[in-house]
Amino acid sequence: MALDYSAGCVNFRDVGEFLHLIAGESILPPGKLLRGGKIDFLDSLDEIGSPKTIINLRNGLDQHSWPVKTLHFPTSNTVEKYNTSDGQVRRWLNAIVASLQDEQLRYPVLVHCTSGKDRTGIVVAALLSILGVSEQVIVTEYLLSDGEVKEEWMVGALRGIGKPEAYFNRIDLNKVKRNLLQATPAAL
Repeated sequence: MALDYSAGCVNFRDVGEFLHLIAGESILPPGKLLRGGKIDFLDSLDEIGSPKTIINLRNGLDQHSWPVKTLHFPTSNTVEKYNTSDGQVRRWLNAIVASLQDEQLRYPVLVHCTSGKDRTGIVVAALLSILGVSEQVIVTEYLLSDGEVKEEWMVGALRGIGKPEAYFNRIDLNKVKRNLLQATPAAL
């Protein structure tokens, strides 16, 4: 069965909440990192946790001009995103992760692509790897997505990243971690 893109945001979830359910412990505060598919059919961002920053991984721009910060990191459809040892994929991932060093970035951050599983899955896996989340938990979170997902794809992607300190060696990973792990005041 094909994914219904007109029903809102496919594969949407709060990564922190689902990590808590998977691991039985708080790894990432809820309301920090959201993930999903395209958001073209939403009437309001309230439908998906009211993100304050949107990271669009699709080649095309979002149809709405939401009053939030939007970052766009497209990559060619001919590039195999799961091949994280490929130089083009590495540069793409590094650019995205570098954007999360910004201490002025507002949360929650929504990372999305068309179906919310491949490009989004790789980015979320990279961020969780930076946070020191186990491979098993990362793969389990990824496999929650509807559509064609395979454990071996994500395992291969994580192996291509290897040690995040080496893979993202030009990024201040402590800033990324601090930004993701700090509790967000409810007023934001």
